[in-house]
Amino acid sequence: MRIVRSGASPGRDGRGHPLPGPDESFDLQGCVVTPRAETPQVGGPEQQGRDTVIVGWTVYVPVNQAAASSLPLRTTDQVMVRGVKCDITGEPGDWGRSPFTGTRGVIQFAADRVTG
Repeated sequence: MRIVRSGASPGRDGRGHPLPGPDESFDLQGCVVTPRAETPQVGGPEQQGRDTVIVGWTVYVPVNQAAASSLPLRTTDQVMVRGVKCDITGEPGDWGRSPFTGTRGVIQFAADRVTG
């Protein structure tokens, strides 16, 4: 999975728009991606046309004995999920350690398709 990130802008163009910064993209290994669905209210008008709408993906990133702060994800990053560029929505969540086994959990974040 590729995290798409631009570095700091080196300045502005002739029209005052910020210039894109250098590419600082990187890969995450061993991720699990699941569809995130929105289910309409039972019996509601939306259910007449469809039962489930996929609104994005949930991404689970394995973390080896590291804290969530060591995983350099930002809400301004984008991510390529199954060939589709997506925004990272909200703050990534850290599952921490299991109280039953002590093993390290994953970092989870929502990825939504970029539109416009």
